[in-house]
Amino acid sequence: MDSCRIPANASKCSGNTMECFMVLSTQAQKISIGILCGLFGTMCVFENSLVLYLIFSSPGIRKKPSYLFIGSLALADILASIIFVCSFVNFHVFNEVGFSKEVFLLQLGGVNTSFSASLSSLLLTALDRYISISRPSEYKLLMTRKRAWTALAVLWVTCATIAGLPLLGWNCCTLDSACSELFPFVDDNYLSGWVCFVVVLLGCIVYAYAHVLWRARQHVAYMEKHQAQAGKQNSRMRMDVMLAKTLAMVVAVLMLCWSPVLVLMIYSIFGRLSDRLRKVFAFCSTLCLLNSMVNPIIYALRSKELFSSLRRVWSHFRRQLKAPEESPEAESTHKSSVIETICEDTHAV
Repeated sequence: MDSCRIPANASKCSGNTMECFMVLSTQAQKISIGILCGLFGTMCVFENSLVLYLIFSSPGIRKKPSYLFIGSLALADILASIIFVCSFVNFHVFNEVGFSKEVFLLQLGGVNTSFSASLSSLLLTALDRYISISRPSEYKLLMTRKRAWTALAVLWVTCATIAGLPLLGWNCCTLDSACSELFPFVDDNYLSGWVCFVVVLLGCIVYAYAHVLWRARQHVAYMEKHQAQAGKQNSRMRMDVMLAKTLAMVVAVLMLCWSPVLVLMIYSIFGRLSDRLRKVFAFCSTLCLLNSMVNPIIYALRSKELFSSLRRVWSHFRRQLKAPEESPEAESTHKSSVIETICEDTHAV
């Protein structure tokens, strides 16, 4: 596919060059990508929708800033799954190129916004956990629902603005600059800036959780030395420690899923990718969906509040299935049978 290398002239913005980015050459590769995207995307939408329902259907949970940030993470993962799967499968599996540069950059902006918002939500959650553990007596004063909603608004606006820059003019067609080898119409300098943005987010998340886990270990040691002072304070500390460990697991999975993609993006900026590496990048991109699918599973297994809410929803659902006799048809049939029995008894008397 060296003949499809993007030339340094105006033809790099033509519709024909989009075919050069369709790196899946065999039917088996296309079927594999389609199955992975379909499986991961469907599970991701279902699981994160369930998380959103559990959070916002429970008054006690949705009032907590921690779960507002987790709700933002779930929403970002839902949007990322829908936009990514639709655009990725349409492009790489069905080889659809019948859309304009603006439409492609709009789809790419949607994917970038969602994934950036997902990472930023994890960062806000890390900061929230750090404040809760390091300054528990001032937590409710520092982390109010109003401040949480304000932080989320700033987060989404910032991510959407950064992701929309190519559509607003920062692309290799408008600037007549070097195009990326991984994404059509994307300027290499923009890709470098976006990768730096993501790396900074990941670095801040890791740094924040290093402090969170360090403070968590301090609290564990404190509780072991002051067992006699058990109560709400210690109970809350234990809850914060557990949630901190849970979100540390989320970050570990995040790094494992995102590292291959980021490494290949960085390599494409400084060198030329072979056809084989570009195919590897296409398959590694599905790991981002895997990350979005795994996050809710970690919440359900580690968060007692969400797990309790899930059990209540499941119990209610089972009761609905086991109570068909409460339907109007069953109730009328039951009443008529009772009346017939009474009439028979009356005649017998």
